[in-house]
Amino acid sequence: MASNNPAPETLYLPNAGAPGFGDEDGGPFDEWNPTEDSLRPVRGKHRVAKQRSGLARSSTVLGVGVIAAVGAGGMASAQGKPPVSISLPDLPQSVKDKLPEAESLPGVGTLIADLGVDDSSDHGGTDTGVTTAALTTSASGKGGSDAGEALRARILQQAEQQQGAFEDEAKAAAEKAAAQKAAAEAAKKQDEAAAKEKAAEKKAEAEAKAKAEKERLAKLAKSYSLPVSSYTLTSRFNDGGSMWSSGHHTGLDFAAPTGTPIKAVHSGTVKSAGWAGSYGYRTVITTDDGTELWFCHQSSLGVSAGQKVSTGEVIGRVGATGNVTGPHVHLEVRPGGGDPVDPMAWLQGKGLNP
Repeated sequence: MASNNPAPETLYLPNAGAPGFGDEDGGPFDEWNPTEDSLRPVRGKHRVAKQRSGLARSSTVLGVGVIAAVGAGGMASAQGKPPVSISLPDLPQSVKDKLPEAESLPGVGTLIADLGVDDSSDHGGTDTGVTTAALTTSASGKGGSDAGEALRARILQQAEQQQGAFEDEAKAAAEKAAAQKAAAEAAKKQDEAAAKEKAAEKKAEAEAKAKAEKERLAKLAKSYSLPVSSYTLTSRFNDGGSMWSSGHHTGLDFAAPTGTPIKAVHSGTVKSAGWAGSYGYRTVITTDDGTELWFCHQSSLGVSAGQKVSTGEVIGRVGATGNVTGPHVHLEVRPGGGDPVDPMAWLQGKGLNP
């Protein structure tokens, strides 16, 4: 595999420019400008010197160097020391174009602005392809110290400003959070007060309704009556047992001694009064709304069919006729003359509590 021949090196002349050293006229040699015709062709591909990559543009590195120097206290202690040079490679323009602007780097842009550094300058390189940025102190120690202290003071001032801005932002956030919390607590208290007020209104409304219903029932109870004044409840509605042909009890039994007066529960017309098989002697009263009231197992009847009766009027006597185990009055309530309903609930709906 063939290798490329190295390009011819430029001849180094140590006495170039000295008196007597030069061209035919005795002056220095003219600048050598190689052309395509004057160079020996090189076989193969031309070799291009590889550029070393840099950190950033020279102005950016200068700012970073200044910050590092200040942080280490270098500038403050640079009295009496010779200038320090920082040499950086001069990057190609294509590489520089891809680097970020110095002002966009955190903390560097502000420092460059304070130092008055023009980032737009190119800091062109020397003939050796190297850019040199020198940080020097003044000839007098006081000048260098003052410059370092001034720069240090500016950096501290910027830090204090940033800290103050952060504290102001934190304070504003805390005040906003406190205001939101206070508003939430106020809204919560307002909701609780509204809920209590609403509950109080509902309670007052319920109490008013209950009172009105109690008054209505008390007034209604004046037009109704229990069948006997002194009694003991023995069998209730829907109780099961073989004593009843339907398999369950269809009324409410008020046990009382034989001969105890039986009163009309409500005013109405006597539909029938007589013997009714297992019910014994029975009286049926139809009220104004069509409800039938049955009074069964009587020992004697006090009314006849077609007779008008009023609430509390005596219609018969307690007995033990029909299918019974003892003297009592069996009361059935049949709305519209249909199937029986619970007499206890019906009487309570009329303001009576058996």
